[in-house]
Amino acid sequence: MRVLIVALIFIVGITVAYFLNQPSEKPLKIYNPVDVESEMVEKDLARKGYGHTIQEFSFTDQTGKSYGSKDLKGKIYVAEYFFTTCGTICPRMNQEMMRVQKAYQRNEQFKILSFTVDPETDSVAQMKIYADGHGADPKQWHFLTGDKKDLYKLARRSFFVLKPAEAANQGDVGSDFIHTNYFVLVDTKKQIRGYYDGTSSKEVDKLIGDIGKLLEEK
Repeated sequence: MRVLIVALIFIVGITVAYFLNQPSEKPLKIYNPVDVESEMVEKDLARKGYGHTIQEFSFTDQTGKSYGSKDLKGKIYVAEYFFTTCGTICPRMNQEMMRVQKAYQRNEQFKILSFTVDPETDSVAQMKIYADGHGADPKQWHFLTGDKKDLYKLARRSFFVLKPAEAANQGDVGSDFIHTNYFVLVDTKKQIRGYYDGTSSKEVDKLIGDIGKLLEEK
């Protein structure tokens, strides 16, 4: 009997030690200059300012209504840049974004923003056709169009989705053409909490999980 008790104590001790030594899940970081310098440059992302938050913005969505920062107060959202006539990475990205929408369907605390990089082509009517073709819930997934200069300025100086060489050109923000595969996760305080390759199912799986973490933070 004494041997059995000792054995049980030993097993319990080993079990407790195992769980105590498991690494705890780290909270999502807030991206700042040090993070960008040491980690994000490897992903070809531009540097961001310390304590950076997304600037105020307002564009027009696929329903013809204005949508922007004021509508996103207290919300978590994912942003992407695309164009409706893209035949390369955009179709794959928005197939993956459909999975993101499905994972958090009808969750009022989570939104998806798809900004066009080709507003000359992507009118409200064109965006609605595209949105409907992807089963976008207009209350959750907003396809945004507007002035190209404003769209590009937001991409370059708030979401930082451009490659360093592109971001270095701070002249005419409407002169280049943005073509990026990154999804950007933003929290309720307008802080960037993650970048994800929108063409990778594995990274989008991580994004879906990270959205859940931010919802729990609330």
